[in-house]
Amino acid sequence: MIPGSAVYHVVEAMAPLYTAAVLGYASVRWLKAFSDEQCAGINHFVALYAVPVLIFHMVSTNDPYHMNERLIAADTLQKAIMLLALTAWAFWSHYRGRRGGGAKDDGAAPPSPIKWVVTNFSVASLPNTIIMGVPLLDGMYGSVSGGLMKQIVVMQFCIWYNVVIFLYEFMAARDSSAKISPVSVAAAAAAGNRDRIGENGGSIHAEGSRHQVVVNIEITEVAAAAAAAASPAAPDSRAAEETAAAAAVAKELTADADANNAKAAEEVPAVPPPAPAQQVPPVMHVVWMAVKKLLQIPNTYASFLGLIWSLMAFKIGFSMPKIVDDSLFVIYTTAVGLSMFASGTFIARQSRFVPCGYTIASLSMVLKFLIGPVIMLLVSLAIGMHGTLLHIAVVQAALPLAVTSFVYAEEYKVHADIMSTGLYVLIHRESVLVGALHAHLRNNSYISRSFL
Repeated sequence: MIPGSAVYHVVEAMAPLYTAAVLGYASVRWLKAFSDEQCAGINHFVALYAVPVLIFHMVSTNDPYHMNERLIAADTLQKAIMLLALTAWAFWSHYRGRRGGGAKDDGAAPPSPIKWVVTNFSVASLPNTIIMGVPLLDGMYGSVSGGLMKQIVVMQFCIWYNVVIFLYEFMAARDSSAKISPVSVAAAAAAGNRDRIGENGGSIHAEGSRHQVVVNIEITEVAAAAAAAASPAAPDSRAAEETAAAAAVAKELTADADANNAKAAEEVPAVPPPAPAQQVPPVMHVVWMAVKKLLQIPNTYASFLGLIWSLMAFKIGFSMPKIVDDSLFVIYTTAVGLSMFASGTFIARQSRFVPCGYTIASLSMVLKFLIGPVIMLLVSLAIGMHGTLLHIAVVQAALPLAVTSFVYAEEYKVHADIMSTGLYVLIHRESVLVGALHAHLRNNSYISRSFL
């Protein structure tokens, strides 16, 4: 069983986060203090400044020369297996959709499953190790778990979050490359309309022209007959009147013919322009665009600069100057609070408290609590982990979703509803399940005999 002091430490760590989230929810739902653009600006600040500084702080203060190799290996294998399995599923699903006629009739490509790869990987493999993991595991296994959690966070920041951002940028680059210029589309559509009108309406216009010629000939014949019908002995005034009357009749008939021609032209059916087929850009071009974008993101620089600093600082034995450390402290302390505040504003803008629906929330819970920890258990046993270290590895894999995952999902507009649900709804259930998992690992006779 989890001692009462450990439960209190978890509540003590989580209460300030929920305070920020409730404040964000109330600011949008009831107070109407922030617009959608302002909420997006808050999340953009967190993703662009607060989180990169937090990454640099976490990586630069971690000792890379005294890390637990087995724990890092197990964590890396678990995430790599999850990512490879989800990628294989994505390729299989895409291939099946193309082979089964998944493309639409208008030429648009079927939706890519990469979005679900990123979302499922984040839910199953990126836990909330610092905010919830450290106080919870400290109460379960002692203070040694805090340093181990920090090592896992460093690996997430240096490797796995960069992988997630690369996939986000890959999707964004592919979508932007596949777009067709609206001006060229409009010009092509106009040219196509002219060609189709010329082809389909040509017979109608030609028929109208022939009809007009026939009418004009008939009018001329009627006028000539009227003039010839006049008696030669008739006075000139009478002949002039009859000629004028014939001309008036001819004018009326010509006007009727013109009206009929105009009506026939209006009745030409409007043929809509065909939808332009979505052109899929070369994969290597999209990859290169995503790599260039990734190299411009502060997260990449923060992780690698922090790693370089830690390698030098812990090797030579110097520390960060206080003026620099305090300047970074002011920024990175806002990361977690503003992340929860942004998630609260996102929930307030949705039509219901569980935006993704209870079905997807339940599947996410199975993915997070069952599949992720089981894979972690199997790879940990495969590399020879046992005892407390095995318990820490499995329990941390079942922790709730990391707040940073929601920040990136909201920034790139990819399944942010699922990420926000993982922050609020699943965290209560998973807290109970984590405690049950801890008790099961303690009481399981096979694990106790083999690995304790």
